[in-house]
Amino acid sequence: MVSRDWASRLPWEMVAVAVGLILLGWLGIARAEELADHPGRFLPRQMFWLPLGLAAMVGVALPSYRPLCRWSYAIFLAALVALVLVYFFPPVNGARRWIRLGPVGFQPSEFAKIGFVMATARYLMHRDNQRRFRGLFAPLGLVLIPCVLILREPDLGTALLFPPVLVVMLYVAGARSGDLLKLALLGALCAPLLWTQMTREQKSRITALAESTAPGQRPSDDAYHLQQSKRMIALGSLWGSLVQGDAVTDRGAYRLPEAHTDFIFSVLCERLGLAGGALILGLYFVLIWRGARVARQSREPYGRLLAAGLTALLAVQVVINTAMTIGLAPITGMSLPLMSYGGSGLLAHAIVVGLLLNVGARPGYEVGPEPFRYRLEPAR
Repeated sequence: MVSRDWASRLPWEMVAVAVGLILLGWLGIARAEELADHPGRFLPRQMFWLPLGLAAMVGVALPSYRPLCRWSYAIFLAALVALVLVYFFPPVNGARRWIRLGPVGFQPSEFAKIGFVMATARYLMHRDNQRRFRGLFAPLGLVLIPCVLILREPDLGTALLFPPVLVVMLYVAGARSGDLLKLALLGALCAPLLWTQMTREQKSRITALAESTAPGQRPSDDAYHLQQSKRMIALGSLWGSLVQGDAVTDRGAYRLPEAHTDFIFSVLCERLGLAGGALILGLYFVLIWRGARVARQSREPYGRLLAAGLTALLAVQVVINTAMTIGLAPITGMSLPLMSYGGSGLLAHAIVVGLLLNVGARPGYEVGPEPFRYRLEPAR
């Protein structure tokens, strides 16, 4: 039975925010269906995954996370094997990102992100070589393997997610800021090599940021996505079409490819307006701030690094996804956590929240055969 003391330490506001984001995601998916004239195509499937996601969140939050430390490398290895297995399944829309088992398919890269954070936390928890510059190269091996596999799918957005998460975890583990800056400069010098390994589609998503289109001329596909995304946000005005009604009668103005996945934020800004967009960003801020607080309060090395990595995972995704919808970042195909359509994404991010809840409920440090915990002073 879950103790009352455990329940009192649980960061319940994270649960409320996560559920709120999921429900807002449903609103955006329903609006995307309406604009695409495909009612009932995506929302029922997303609703099907909600009980599974909540069950996963509760399932990983209840038992102590500490035994997971011993299995971190095995979980990461299993995720890498799954990333290889995708190449043995037929491509979908030109990409090999899914493993299909009958009518059900899942995207291994969503779970590889969690496995990577767990393995990196295990590696860094009792080491101090990351406090020297040469000690940073071993953790780079952990990040390069999944990045290369995911880039070949191809999935530029997910691959770009790993390096900043690693930098955050290295900093929390004690790496010096100057060494991390050197590492970032080294990565910038390797950017031309990355460019040569990118597909034509991936390159076009980056060059679309600087593409200019003459009036009346149709932009390229990626520039068109960006143009329509910004137009949708502008059509929402302050309060959105849910309150003010549609801004224009031309349905072509509301046409946005992948509106239910990559551009769910644009759709919700059209539906809820600038106020709704601010609400969404505010909810994410609470979720990320609370996750950072969980990491700061944890007195156990693996739990601190795990919470820091998972929080960074959420933060980087939110920043990249929202930035690409307004033209501040390339269109990378990165989904918005808990909101975008996709069963694998919803399930994986529910697990992320569940692990943060787990660490947040157990901030003490257990030593020896009998556990003891420091009691944290209540927040003022």
